[in-house]
Order: sequence, then C-alpha cells, then structure tokens
Amino acid sequence: MRHPDQLVVDPPRHPYTIEFYAEPETGREYVREWIKEDLTPFQRRSIGIAMSEILEVNGVNVCDTEYGKNLGQGLFEFRLRHGADEIVAMFTTKTPDERDKEPILLRVYCHAYGDKIVLLLAGYDKQADASKKRENQEIKLARKRLTEFKQHRRPKRLRRSRMARKAGR
Repeated sequence: MRHPDQLVVDPPRHPYTIEFYAEPETGREYVREWIKEDLTPFQRRSIGIAMSEILEVNGVNVCDTEYGKNLGQGLFEFRLRHGADEIVAMFTTKTPDERDKEPILLRVYCHAYGDKIVLLLAGYDKQADASKKRENQEIKLARKRLTEFKQHRRPKRLRRSRMARKAGR
C-alpha cells in the first residue's frame, strides 16, 4: 500500500524521442529539410501532430497499427494518411480545425535504437508520386543512411579491429 504522502507519477505521455538523421560529413538533416522546404503548411502541421501524437507515443510499435510497417533490418515506415484535423480528433481532446481538410499521403522511414529513440532517415510525399519505383528509391536511400548512421555510431576501436581482421592482421 502506498503512503499518502507518496506522489503517483504517470508514465510519460511521449516515451519515445524523435531525432533527425544528420549526414556525417555535412550535418544536413534531410528529413527536417524535407518537412520545412517541400511540404505544404497543411502537410507540415499534419506530420508534426502525427509525430507528436502517434510516433512519439508508440515508437517502433507503430508497426502494430495502420500507421506503420516493419520493413526489416531495423527499418520501419511511418505512414500518414490522415490530415491534422483527423489526428487531432482521434488522439487529443482538442477541437479539429476545419481548415485542415486535404488529402494526405506521407511516408517517413525510421529506425528505433537506444533508450526509445526514433531516428528519421528519409521521407517523401507518396501522393505526389505513388510509383513503386519511387517508393523503392526512398527505401534504398533510408537503408543507406541507416548503414552510415550505424557505422558512425560504432566505436572507432571496433572499426579498426574489423579493418585489421579484413587485412589479415
């Protein structure tokens, strides 16, 4: 039984933290640039709310819902088919904004690692180009960035020892 003076702390509402993949050489955050430069204000608002209310809450477990798909090898897809108004209505107590009514179909490729961190690797507007070719290009790009991310996270000592083994030393 709990002492009356003990505080009961609810688990955090957003147990996952979102990070943007940064290109090792330049520090460019491609997904952040895509959101800021390529998306419409409606799309930016929608993806921001979706990341906050769905991805930060569920992390990789989003793959158990209509909002995600496990692509294997540490990569998963965050799928956004609902605009800001629908997400607000479904996941918050706020009133949806009636201006936020547009079709939307966005994809963000992610990797979960560490202490509940979701890394955003690549993204695109599937509504603008729904071809399988484009989808495969984006997945390939996300996998490339994930490989780079993993290589740069590995301790240098470990990288050298693997290089030495390959060289026969």
